[in-house]
Amino acid sequence: QVQLVESGGGLVQPGGSLRLSCAASGFTFSGYHVIWYRQAPGKERELVARITSFGTITNYADSVKGRFTISRDNAKKTVYLQMNSLKPEDTAVYYCNAVFQTGVGVTVNDYWGQGTQVTVSS
Repeated sequence: QVQLVESGGGLVQPGGSLRLSCAASGFTFSGYHVIWYRQAPGKERELVARITSFGTITNYADSVKGRFTISRDNAKKTVYLQMNSLKPEDTAVYYCNAVFQTGVGVTVNDYWGQGTQVTVSS
């Protein structure tokens, strides 16, 4: 019953915007740190953004800083990735990863979604 489902991907022109969603079910989502990753064909998986369990700390890859914003609504068990000023190099499959860690950072649970395709092209 544990699921993470990404949605919101699609085709957008350079300079456009998309909002990705990561919807969780089957576990206590509010206790999980969430990370967005992306992977383009022939390239390694890249960390895009992350957010702590209560949204107090966020981090971004240098390549997306100032353009992307990660947020979460624990009542809706959903994390969002708002992507603005999109570039062709943002084209990739985007994955949501929810991680439960101890207070000293030891991972005890780790869930992944199936990904959503983002294509930035004219």
